[in-house]
Amino acid sequence: MTRFFQSALLGALPALALLGCRAESQMPANPPAADAAVEAAEQDAVETIQVTVRSATGDHLFDVETAITPEEQRRGLMFRESLPENGGMIFPFEFPRLASFWMRNTMIPLDMIFIRADGVITNIARETEPYTLDSYYSTEPVIAVLEIDGGRAAELGIDAGDYVSWPDGPALPE
Repeated sequence: MTRFFQSALLGALPALALLGCRAESQMPANPPAADAAVEAAEQDAVETIQVTVRSATGDHLFDVETAITPEEQRRGLMFRESLPENGGMIFPFEFPRLASFWMRNTMIPLDMIFIRADGVITNIARETEPYTLDSYYSTEPVIAVLEIDGGRAAELGIDAGDYVSWPDGPALPE
């Protein structure tokens, strides 16, 4: 390689690095107050679906939002100050995969329930720490992740091996 090409390549690297940056990855830790008002209005207008968790202590019903689009899945429950007692969010996937979630800009502790394609809970990340960049993983491929208020799974006796069902998802066993 000639000196000219080496110099050109070295000069181009900083420009290429800048092109790789995207505004999406630079979200503020705390949204402006105007965004909080818009967020509150959007939450009021959100439709929910019913999710049933069958555990040794019985069937537990949750009315949860769905995060289907990539944008909905990126945003998740960020910037929420609370959840209804039996509220939450479900992240259904097109096909089973290993899943990992973090709590960036998530203000409240959550229980993350990882669900296999047959509806069985593989594992639960309990009472995850708000605002952390630590990742929480499924222990095997899953078809969905259900997020509910932190501590709620333990309170209701929900554990790995229990079943989860929702419209267009797996059915509960007979």
